[in-house]
Amino acid sequence: MGTGEGAVRLRPPRNAPARQAAGWWRARWLLLTAAPVAVLGVLGALITPARFWLLLPAAVLAAVGLLCAALLPVWWFRTHRWEVTGDAVYVRTGVFLRKWRIAPMSRIQTVDTVRGPLEQLFGLATVTVTTASAKGAVRIAGLAHETAAELAGQLTRLTRDTPGDAT
Repeated sequence: MGTGEGAVRLRPPRNAPARQAAGWWRARWLLLTAAPVAVLGVLGALITPARFWLLLPAAVLAAVGLLCAALLPVWWFRTHRWEVTGDAVYVRTGVFLRKWRIAPMSRIQTVDTVRGPLEQLFGLATVTVTTASAKGAVRIAGLAHETAAELAGQLTRLTRDTPGDAT
């Protein structure tokens, strides 16, 4: 990147996920934690000689899971950002390891909107922008489903109007 007239200045993307994204992340974390805690709890209740060695990890895992479900979604909400300009799609994710993804409009091949069951429950969607890149698709998760639909339409129009061959 130069300092000339056409230089791009890297800055944080402007848009945050939808407010309900924190609840969605929290629910995902709790569901992920609940399964092994339940298995360990049931086994601890059924296997008397090993009860302590099964219930102790279940309790520790439950405590860690609750702590992570309380703190991580708030942290993720503060760090995840996205933005679309006339030139590119910008996405920044990550807490400890920050990951910036920039997809130039001329490289976009497909735009998909996905709403899993839990996302639907929270009124959210994920927009996936597939590019001609070995790094894979750019995902913008935690969007209100109306925003995701508008974004998919906007990206489709911008890509159609952008010269280039998407390769």
